[in-house]
Amino acid sequence: MTTTTPTAGPSGSVLPTPDELGVVLTDEPTAGDGSTSPGVPLASLVRLALRRNPRRAHLLVSTVLAKHVPTVPAVALLAGEALGARVADVLDGGARLEAGAVARLRAVLDLQAVIDVQQATDAPTDAATDTGNASDALHRAATTLRTDLAAVRPTLPDVLVLGFAETATALGATVAEALGAGYLHSTRHDPPGATPAAGFDEAHSHATAHRLLPAEDDWLPADGTVVLVDDELSTGATARATIRALHAVAPQRQWVVAALVDLRSDEDVAATEALATELGAPVAVVALGRGRVALPDGLTDTAAELVAAVAAPLTTAPADAAAPVDAMAPDREPTSDGRPVPAPPRASRPGAVTVVAAPPTAVDRTGTPAARVRTPRTDVEGIAADLARVLTDASGRVPDRVLVLGTEEHMATPLAIADALRRRSTADVRSSTSTRSPVAVFDDPAWPIRSGIRHRSHDVTVDGPGERYAYNVHGFDAIVVVPEPGTERATLEGHDGLLDVLAAVTPRVVLVDSALEPAGAPESAPRPLTGPSFGSYEPDEVTWLLQDLADAALEADTADRERAIQLEGANYAESLPVEYVPSESYEELYRDALGRSADRIAEAVGIVTDLVLRDRPNAVLVSLARAGTPVGILMRRWAEQQRVVRLQHYTASIVRGVGIDETALRWLAAHHDASQVVFVDGWTGKGAITRELTDALDRFAASDGVRFGDEVAVLADPAGCTPLHGTRDDYLVPSACLNSTVSGLVSRTVFNRAWTPEGTLHGAKQYRELGPRDHSRSFVATIAERFAAVRPRVDAALAADAGPESRAVDWRGMRTVEAIGAAYGITDLHLVKPGVGETTRVLLRRVPWQVLVRDAEDVDIAHVVALARERGVPVVTRPDLSYSCVGLIHPLGSRVSDTGTDPAADTGDTAATTGADA
Repeated sequence: MTTTTPTAGPSGSVLPTPDELGVVLTDEPTAGDGSTSPGVPLASLVRLALRRNPRRAHLLVSTVLAKHVPTVPAVALLAGEALGARVADVLDGGARLEAGAVARLRAVLDLQAVIDVQQATDAPTDAATDTGNASDALHRAATTLRTDLAAVRPTLPDVLVLGFAETATALGATVAEALGAGYLHSTRHDPPGATPAAGFDEAHSHATAHRLLPAEDDWLPADGTVVLVDDELSTGATARATIRALHAVAPQRQWVVAALVDLRSDEDVAATEALATELGAPVAVVALGRGRVALPDGLTDTAAELVAAVAAPLTTAPADAAAPVDAMAPDREPTSDGRPVPAPPRASRPGAVTVVAAPPTAVDRTGTPAARVRTPRTDVEGIAADLARVLTDASGRVPDRVLVLGTEEHMATPLAIADALRRRSTADVRSSTSTRSPVAVFDDPAWPIRSGIRHRSHDVTVDGPGERYAYNVHGFDAIVVVPEPGTERATLEGHDGLLDVLAAVTPRVVLVDSALEPAGAPESAPRPLTGPSFGSYEPDEVTWLLQDLADAALEADTADRERAIQLEGANYAESLPVEYVPSESYEELYRDALGRSADRIAEAVGIVTDLVLRDRPNAVLVSLARAGTPVGILMRRWAEQQRVVRLQHYTASIVRGVGIDETALRWLAAHHDASQVVFVDGWTGKGAITRELTDALDRFAASDGVRFGDEVAVLADPAGCTPLHGTRDDYLVPSACLNSTVSGLVSRTVFNRAWTPEGTLHGAKQYRELGPRDHSRSFVATIAERFAAVRPRVDAALAADAGPESRAVDWRGMRTVEAIGAAYGITDLHLVKPGVGETTRVLLRRVPWQVLVRDAEDVDIAHVVALARERGVPVVTRPDLSYSCVGLIHPLGSRVSDTGTDPAADTGDTAATTGADA
């Protein structure tokens, strides 16, 4: 049942606003860490609510935590990452969260407040579109700032982050990721056989007992840094008690307490300083906002009277259910193992609850090791893809508003799923969790908690079963429930179970059930990566079907790699070349090339994207890492900005001699229609990868029974091997000039069974240390800025397209390569790399022998000539070339025919010397 609150209660009491109660929030000038860095206003981070708790009258409800108030996921993630940046600044003396970043954070929170007011005041129907646009703008602004902060993430050894249950579990996980630190959160769970490593009480909390249940014995570093994370520091007493207890177990070099808001009094600040003196170790305190809260006399009595007189009742059982049974009643005593007895099932309404299977996942309360890249605890992207499909009806309509609801301590994974779903859907997706906290509901825009439900607990906890709550869940078109892994569905059902109570307030409930692992799924399912954790692109732009190999020693000397590839039978993807760091003069060539060719590239992007959309209006783009990645991002942007079509975009690995990553193909087949998948690359050379892809997809169809189309969409197809191309001219795609610094700071892909075992994704590394030289996002932005200007030319080109005949495949590139191979006596045609892009790769990654050019003065190959000069590689002018240039890899062993000669010498062509004798 849905309830509303009258302006006056039964006793005639009128509901005041929070301001009228006399509770005053005052901002302090600094962030509370002793620095002069500006803070975020408290009013942007918290709002006043009243508790149903005699121990404490008021509650400051966070607007960025995704706990009590449904929050845009990117905003909640941004808040945690900004707090992590503030911690990093204290630990290494950086200035990540400087005034400019704080100003951008405040702008994000201001926009969120505007949207919340629009929704809270029941804006008219004709304002829905404006609200949706504002929600999109909020998501984009938060995501962009997240990506910028990730570009300056630190590398800090021996750091452990501890999050406090139940409100700060996701916040702590996000801070840990921002620091690359290990993570563990306290818990009130009581799994069978668990022995706590430590425990403490939180005196002011509704549920006081905390325990630490690490899976590893060495969970606490020795002489390291421990960061305690909570949503709010009211006195800091709990943090001080925790520090004192843990320091007695393992003394630390430094302690940090981090919170969204710091409300400590001068006496509390002095107590923290005294603790540092007592321990002989610094204790820093950081927060996004700092200030004081002044409470009027008699607030406890006033709040109790208001709650009794004016607070709205909570929604409980559906109207057609049997009378609710109190969770603490004698007939609902817990079983012998402490688990609450499920309520008797009722006849559920058909279609009320949809179940989505999810792979099993670990829980953060047992500990997460430190890592430069935080691999998702479960297949977040796969779950989100399945949810997007389930939530879309037969006509293609998606719900306007969707809530992803976690349960109590289980916050981090639901928040990540909500963010991934938001990136895949046009819906306004929010995230929050159920809670133990009994908060008063006032259905008035002046108060943050407008509605609520009450349901029975389903977890085994140290304090036994009891009531649980979820707030502001009314008004959503669908609610997705993501319970703690291992939760039995029966404990969520019944007339006072979470699922049935939610079914009373929303048309659709979807349960993500980790107990329903898809048949035949491997024990360790692939877990795709996104920014800002991996790569430097924003998470909306691309999902990486790769695993991170940050800790693998894979780089090898170029000459050693070449010898292993040519003479020892090694595959080039078993190792990585040392990443090329371009000189300033070379980067200037790149910038010049980008300026000259931006319109041409934008036009090619538009043409090839529209060719794809002509046959597949719901195409799923899968770019071939890594040259295809920026092109796929550009195609996705063209579709969204110029054709108002939102496409999903992934990047997968393909390796010559191995094929495309079959684990990635299986992931795609599990979550998408294979017939809609279109592979994307930057350009074609001689067509070897195109043939590799066709052969690999044929093998996959034979083994797995799933057929993917083998056409490759490219900007330039001088090889004549695909009908999906923007042009067949061999011209410079400026992204070919650089390596990782124009491809999301990601290495080329790795296929090495020592690091990528059977059933796992191919791998890659990211070079975050090259962040100051990164052009990845600016390259995309520069091209996308030209879209509107070139759209008339794209429209004209598509209108004049003569059909498949004009784009027929003729394999002209392979014929050229065969002729060059014969002329130079090269028996292994893999050593002949035609085209601007492939020649660039030869110079950057392999041991080049010669570079053949059609015109050495051509500005499109100026960077090729410059690279050759740097490396002492001869440049030979060949006016008869059908390509702008061709790179020849130095043949080793018997790969050059004894009869082979240098045609340049025979014909008298002059080899332009570039730093070495020709």
